[in-house]
This record gives sequence, structure tokens and C-alpha cells, in this order.
Amino acid sequence: MTDALVSYLKTHTDEAQSLLEQLCRQPSIVAQNLGMDEAADLVKALLDDAGFSTQILRVEGAPPAVYGELEGRSPFTLLLYNHYDVQPPDPLDLWDSPPFEPTVRDDKLYARGVSDNKGEIATRLAAIRALLATDGELPITIRWIIEGEEEVGSPHFAALAEQYADLLRADGCLWEGSGFDSEDRPDITLGTKGLLYVQYEVQAMARDAHSGGAATLPSAAWRLVQALASLRGPDGRVRIPGFYDDVLAPTQAQLEVLADQTDMEDLLRKMYDIEEFVDGLTGLPLRKRQAFSPTSNIAGLLSGYTEEGVKTVLPARAMAKMDFRLVPDQDPQDILRKLRAHLDAEGFDDIQVTDLGGAEPVVTPIEHPFVQRIIDIAASFSDKKPSISPITGGTLPLLGPLRRYVGVPGLSAPGNAGYWASGAHAPNEHVRLADLTRAVRFNCHMFEGLAAD
Repeated sequence: MTDALVSYLKTHTDEAQSLLEQLCRQPSIVAQNLGMDEAADLVKALLDDAGFSTQILRVEGAPPAVYGELEGRSPFTLLLYNHYDVQPPDPLDLWDSPPFEPTVRDDKLYARGVSDNKGEIATRLAAIRALLATDGELPITIRWIIEGEEEVGSPHFAALAEQYADLLRADGCLWEGSGFDSEDRPDITLGTKGLLYVQYEVQAMARDAHSGGAATLPSAAWRLVQALASLRGPDGRVRIPGFYDDVLAPTQAQLEVLADQTDMEDLLRKMYDIEEFVDGLTGLPLRKRQAFSPTSNIAGLLSGYTEEGVKTVLPARAMAKMDFRLVPDQDPQDILRKLRAHLDAEGFDDIQVTDLGGAEPVVTPIEHPFVQRIIDIAASFSDKKPSISPITGGTLPLLGPLRRYVGVPGLSAPGNAGYWASGAHAPNEHVRLADLTRAVRFNCHMFEGLAAD
């Protein structure tokens, strides 16, 4: 970085915080359609103020997406992805300060969306403003798409990517980003698992009955529990025939970067208050299972009486929600068909299955030149070897459409201010102020590095 840029960053350390507080004061809860137009207008205004040529992108049924483009001096074009929507803040009584009133405590900034994902909008924008202020132009051309549906699975991003594919074309894409790990190593993520989310329902009787009738009347609760039990064995393996047929084995390069990842086991055991991980796994076997094993997770169960005290009831209806996290090359619609076939074959054809959404697993190869470029840039920034995740357990539903319609290689780089304990989606979501400052510096360093030959 130039002396002028270093000096500017030192005298504008609060710029990212100011931008972030402005963004977080504006509610943008997509699940409740609360504040979405206002938030999009705010994001557009911030990009306009920075010099971007902007427009609102619209597809039917979706909140507005914001697009901006700012030309740089080098031929390299970078696509940035972010989202301005946030999760509901409930339960409100667990917040130590109002979720939409950004509050600083103990050198941390608390607010809903402060780490997921408004913090990265602020740090990227602060870096861009710093580069423009000190050099008059950007080192690279930046195209920026900021959507408003990520927290509900980006259901309209495919339509958005298909309709506006020409706007999104670039030499590389930075997805919603990562940060620095517990040893201050830059964390780079190259992909996310896919997803199939379903809801099960069974109606065993017209109405609930006295539990004294349990000897002769059918129980929806037991029926659903037995169906769920048929899906997974005691060893944790999914019992759906063909479930693992398309699972792609990890490459040697992927296993090597897994082995070199920072050890987070003690921190995670403390966070979740557990003595050990499933099957006592540790080290590389634990990381390998976390990264490359598909899952079948019961996200919720509901049947009968669940309030305090006693009610002797035989439930007529039961429901459950389940998510399957999928790995390359599993296809969510193929898994859905196999799930239905399994339940029918096991005699559970009365169990209704509703598809609530899905996403493809997407992984950028470690060997890709864009990946190697970002790895080198991150290493030169921190003087530490980056910690690389070939694939993470979460899901970014936009990645499938982005790959399908735009074809741009992408990854998550450490330009976000969040850290492993930021509490995204939880009460008291926060970022550390020092991480805001570092994220801005990293983004400046990265944008300049991408312009180098």
C-alpha cells in the first residue's frame, strides 16, 4: 500500500464503523418483509456516493437487489457479492441492547446484521472509498451485487442471475466473506455444501384423542418418529438407497489443506459445552467428515402437547423439518426423489413430504489461478500461511445459479469483520472493532494485489 493510503487509513479508522452503524440502524428482515425497500435505497445511496454507477435489479416476487459498477485502471474485473437482509432478532429478551440500535461495549459493536452481512458491505465500501480518496481511481474494475433474500435461501437469485448475467460477468468473484481464524491466519473458503430442506407431515386421525385410546387408535407422533428413524442408522449413515452414489471423493490437494487448517477443536468444545465430537473424532478425520460428509439433520419436531404440565393426549397430527447438507456431486432434486421412494418402500406412503428449498453444492478447485492469486495476496498481507477450507458446512444458495448462468470462479476471502464467536443469527451478534479496521486494510491490499501483473 502507498504511504498516502496507509496515512488515510490511520486517520479514518472509524469510517467502516460509521457506515456499518448506518446500515444496521435500518431494519431489513426479509422473512417479515420489514424495511426491505428502505434498506435497498440506503445501500444504493451509499454506492452512489462512492461513485458507483448503480441500478436497482428487480425480478418478480423478490425484494430489490442493488447493482453497482465502478471502472478501474487495470483490465481485471472483480465481482463482489453481499446481502443486505438479516435474520429476525428474536428472542428480543436475550439481547443486552436493542438489535437495531448499534451499541459499542468492550470494543465490540453489537447489532443485528453487524457480522452477517452488513459488516462486509461496510468494510468493502470503506476500502473502496480509501483507494479513491488517495489515488483518484480504483486499481481494478468492481462490479457489486447486493441482494435481499439470502437469509431465506435466495429463492429468486436464479432468475436474477439469468436475467442480468451480462452485468455479473467478471474474472473472479468474492462471495460473502470470511475473516481471520483464532491464530490470526487468513481464512479462505472455496465452496459450500448443497441443501435439501423438507417438511414431513402425517395425519393419523381426524382429531386428537384421550391417550387412554392409545391401545387401539393410531398415533401420528409414533408414526412420524418411526419414519424418521428409518432414514438414518445408529452409525449415523443415511439409509436412503442411492444417497451416497454421487458423492465425490476429496482430492489429495483438498486433504492437504485440511490437514494444515488451524485447530479449532478446543474452542468449539467450549462454545458448545461438549466433551467430544461425534464418534470421538479429532484431527484430520474430524475435519474430513465435517467437510466432505453429507448430513441428515432433524431441524424440528412438533406433535401433541408441548407446554408445561400434563395433558394426556394422543396426537392426531405430527410434523417435522429436516435439512440434508449435500456434497459434490449430489443433486438436491435427485435426493428428494430418493427420499420419497425410500419412505414409500418402507411403508410410509402416508407421510407427506414438502420441498421447502434446495441448493447445489459448489466448490472452486484449489488449483484455479484466481484461488492461487487470492492465497498469495492473503499470505503477503499477514505474513502467515492462509487456512483454507475446501468446503464449508453452510450453504450459499446463490452459488449454483451464479455458476450456471455467469460461470465466474469464486471464493470467500478474509475481508469480513466477523470471527468465529460473532454470533451471527443469534442474540447479541457482534464484531470486534479491531477486526473492522483489519478487514478494511485487507480489502485495500487485495484490490491492489488483483491489479498486479
